[in-house]
Amino acid sequence: MFTKILIANRGEIACRVIRTAKKMGIKTVAVYSDADALAPHVRLADEAVRLGPPPASESYLLADAIVAACKATGAQAVHPGYGFLSERESFAKLLAENDIAFIGPPANAIAAMGDKIESKKLAKAAGVNVVPGFLGEIDSTDHAVEIAGGIGYPVMMKASAGGGGKGMRLAWNEQDVRDGFEATKREGLASFGDDRVFIEKFIESPRHIEIQLLGDQHGTIVYLGERECSIQRRHQKVVEEAPSPFVTPEMRKAMGEQAVALAAAVGYYSAGTVELIVSGADTTGQGFYFLEMNTRLQVEHPVTEEITGLDLVEQMIRVAYGEKLPFGQDDVKLNGWAMESRVYAEDPYRNFLPSTGRLTRYAPPPESRTSEAVVRVDTGVFEGGEVSMFYDPMIAKLVTWAPTREAAIDLQIAAIDRYEIAGVGTNLDFLSALSQHARFRSGNITTGFIAEEYPDGFHGAPEKPATLQAVAAAAAAIARADAVRALHVDGQLGKPLEASDRWIVRIDGEEHDVTLEADAATIDGASVSLSLGYRPGAAIVEAEVAGETYFLRIARKRGFMTVTTGGRARKVQVTPPRVAALRHHMIEKIAPDMSRFLVSPMPGLLTRLMVQPGDKVEAGQPLATVEAMKMENMLRAEKSATVSKVAADVGESLAIDQVILEFE
Repeated sequence: MFTKILIANRGEIACRVIRTAKKMGIKTVAVYSDADALAPHVRLADEAVRLGPPPASESYLLADAIVAACKATGAQAVHPGYGFLSERESFAKLLAENDIAFIGPPANAIAAMGDKIESKKLAKAAGVNVVPGFLGEIDSTDHAVEIAGGIGYPVMMKASAGGGGKGMRLAWNEQDVRDGFEATKREGLASFGDDRVFIEKFIESPRHIEIQLLGDQHGTIVYLGERECSIQRRHQKVVEEAPSPFVTPEMRKAMGEQAVALAAAVGYYSAGTVELIVSGADTTGQGFYFLEMNTRLQVEHPVTEEITGLDLVEQMIRVAYGEKLPFGQDDVKLNGWAMESRVYAEDPYRNFLPSTGRLTRYAPPPESRTSEAVVRVDTGVFEGGEVSMFYDPMIAKLVTWAPTREAAIDLQIAAIDRYEIAGVGTNLDFLSALSQHARFRSGNITTGFIAEEYPDGFHGAPEKPATLQAVAAAAAAIARADAVRALHVDGQLGKPLEASDRWIVRIDGEEHDVTLEADAATIDGASVSLSLGYRPGAAIVEAEVAGETYFLRIARKRGFMTVTTGGRARKVQVTPPRVAALRHHMIEKIAPDMSRFLVSPMPGLLTRLMVQPGDKVEAGQPLATVEAMKMENMLRAEKSATVSKVAADVGESLAIDQVILEFE
């Protein structure tokens, strides 16, 4: 076996690979950019080598520098993780030329599957179902319009070398093609160095299902069941699960056998994934079509590991060393249900805009593993570290396993409530709301789920009367505990505060009268049992109210608390009755009118300005483009107006809420 491997990646996947290598007794080498000098993957590895400045093009994408790091440290093999160089044929070839093993598939397979146009041709030849579309060269926007019309709307425009949701545009009509074709080309060029675009039929009510493959260098290829990846936003996966609640054993077999046939056609080995689009309206079990093959380890591989009991990273390393797979297709058994939620640094309350900054608090929920429940957190960040604009905004992957789908989902909800992250916006509330959503829990999901269920954006999970009652009781008990502690710190004894057993709890503007007893509380006249596990200053509070257990995330700021549980953040103020009576005399601060400005909704790069001073604009008209996390974000006019001033220049790095345009 290899004695030392280098991990050509960063973040959670680098940490993930290092953990398995250590378990196998293999020494590890990390690489890092200046932005990641203190990152967890650097500390976990036995050695670390600096690559360069923060931009990936000057660090993690430098193949020659990685080869040099291998030679300097004596690393015999490279695991590329996902992203960066993981699907670069040239990188695999360069390693081979330097007698360094690539822990991945052969270079020819990467080349064959890396081009979406050529891969579809190969899939068709191998007997795999493919989506109707145009796979040739598209010369211009007019040519794209002609092709789309011939296929029939809706159509999807995709960058040929794209992946991870980048370089994709859905077009419902000719105008959508004209608006999006050039942007798709630009995204493809910026992210993948290839501006070729292909167009295919968009399958309505689609589900995104993928088959995990594993093959060795001796001709054995097996499929390890499927993953359901339909919960997506902007073509980026948010929640994945295995198995799929939609796939029957017959479908699984048909999909798996087609995926194996495709892999065999290109001489594939190592881990790989065949992605399929499946018609949710199909009842025959044959309405699935090939999308692409990812010739690498997928982000969502942990859910497959949890239901199969396999360590995919370990298998990749053993295959790269030349070992045979120790099992065949008949040995693959699926056990229980696994869910994965991607925890992103983004603000769901502001249309999921990326959020960068320093993690002033980071404490994931405790990991656990029993025969009935698993909570697993794959992460690559640390408290005090920075979420940078240079890389993907994913903070962690929260994985749960249980014997049933419902139990695995409930574990997600409980774990999310115990996740502490401060300093950047996160999608934790949204993930909790998704897990509670009745349609999601039913398994009736498609790739349009988020757009369909949250057409006006996300505003928090629906309020539940029992949860509201629990928050009111717990907030009053917390206030009393804090008051008692404050008086004891001052050296005083006796009752903590005037009327300390009765409090007025104001939740999102609505007042509740709470009286506390020894192990109960009366809320607006209704009595409930109450038990509070609270340490003064704690950010996570466990409360049992009316027999139900709640985990409350507490954030304090200027006289009030933000209390979050069950995917809903609530602004809470707790005061004695006499203080609450004075609140009605306070003058409310009126927010400034910002409708005269176009501001940047996120930190990013201003890449385009479509207007000048004096231009008249209409509601919905494109005004500017801001790039963040390598994604173009179009900013549009909210109403008719005239541009009076341009306050930012193309190429300028913008801060959040920085003014770009001013209107008369």
